[in-house]
Amino acid sequence: MRLGLMAGYSGAQIQLPMDIILEADRLGYYAVWTSEAYGSDAVTPLAWIGALTQTIHLGTAIMQMPARTPAMTAMTAMALDQLSGGRMLLGLGLSGPQVVEGWHGTAYGKPLGKTREYVSIVRKIFSREEPLIHKGDHYEIPYNGEDATGLGKPLKSILHGRADIPIYLASIGPKNVTLTAEIADGWLPIFFSPNFYDTSYKAYIDEGLQKAGKTLDQFDIAPTVTVIVNDDLEVAWNQVKPMLALYIGGMGAKGKNFYYDLACRYGFEDAADKIQDLYLAGNKAEAVMAVPNELVDEVTLCGSKERIKDRLQMWEASPITTLNITAFDVETVRTMAELVL
Repeated sequence: MRLGLMAGYSGAQIQLPMDIILEADRLGYYAVWTSEAYGSDAVTPLAWIGALTQTIHLGTAIMQMPARTPAMTAMTAMALDQLSGGRMLLGLGLSGPQVVEGWHGTAYGKPLGKTREYVSIVRKIFSREEPLIHKGDHYEIPYNGEDATGLGKPLKSILHGRADIPIYLASIGPKNVTLTAEIADGWLPIFFSPNFYDTSYKAYIDEGLQKAGKTLDQFDIAPTVTVIVNDDLEVAWNQVKPMLALYIGGMGAKGKNFYYDLACRYGFEDAADKIQDLYLAGNKAEAVMAVPNELVDEVTLCGSKERIKDRLQMWEASPITTLNITAFDVETVRTMAELVL
């Protein structure tokens, strides 16, 4: 099992934890990943990181597909890959309706169809086998709509990119997970629980791999897990609860929250209902307090170094190939390297 490091996205002022990233690079971590929501983008920080590091792979987790045309995404990935000496990992995701329609001003639409077409176009651009032509339900290249000039023509990338730049997808729902296993090289799940892999994900991963004629060893399962090293377990758990409350309670709306649905699939439906009701009513502190310790423990690595070492066994026994940690200090990065690498 390899280690990755999540750098996340910024708050009001963009600051990169370069001390942590540089130590991960020195210790042999496989990848560092940047994110975006509706503030800082994922690409600019990754380029900065790439210029300051030596061997660590550079991943986006994720670049929002609705924010960029497939061609723009392919151009960006190829440029970063060449500038970094072949270290690019292209992680893509749809985000959610609130951001897609409320920030990017475009329809959320049908995620499965859009994702399939998007990835197909990106791969065609990477391969440079022929000028780009795509006629689908969601994308038409060259564009020939009613308002077209008629001057568009099929083009081939000037930049000779690497055809096999790995593409990862972030997905949670069953159909999306199946699609990910079918068309992507890797999967970036959030709030992953190794204990619930067999009941919540295995069938969908197997179905997607079978459709593509792939095996599990050709697919990188790369979940994000927050690591808090602290001998006081209650303190460690409490550091993670605000994030879980935000995602389960505040991401999306009732009936349109993927993270709420995931908590329910893990068997925490009553707690998820309470968290969501409290959060949407504005009682955020109470929502945080409603997050069960058991749920925190399923999706994080918390506690003393010895406890984390013991709990790592269930992660290592699962099909995970890259464990992407969220760490808040250099010592945690070093501890995980000692325990895993």
